[in-house]
Amino acid sequence: MTGITALSLEIGQVVAEAEFALSRNSLVRYAGASGDFNAIHYRDDVAQSVGLPGVLAHGMLTMGLAVQPVVDWIGDPGRVLDYQVRFTRPVPVDAAEGALVRVTAKVGALETDIARIDLTVTFDGATVLGKAQVRVSVA
Repeated sequence: MTGITALSLEIGQVVAEAEFALSRNSLVRYAGASGDFNAIHYRDDVAQSVGLPGVLAHGMLTMGLAVQPVVDWIGDPGRVLDYQVRFTRPVPVDAAEGALVRVTAKVGALETDIARIDLTVTFDGATVLGKAQVRVSVA
């Protein structure tokens, strides 16, 4: 039990922040775990041949990382009732420098036993997930 209740929260309150460093090795490990071996996630020449700036992080990897600070804050993944995002911008992962994804989670709305947590997810100062919202039980 985390002691988090709707009464302990305020709209606009930041409840979690995190940064996630992605590397090409991260993408290879995610591809193995997810089964998504699309070459745009590990070959620059293939990514560039379809008009992309280079190798991109998997969208589902970015989505999964973005919700983790909320899961850590709420203390139980079973309290996540719903999670939705829109993929608005790709996350290019440089071969040498990788990519740093930043997540800020704020209370967006409160009901009696449910909080909507709005995520701001950015890479290089630009939002990469739009309308990223997590509904969690705060009962």
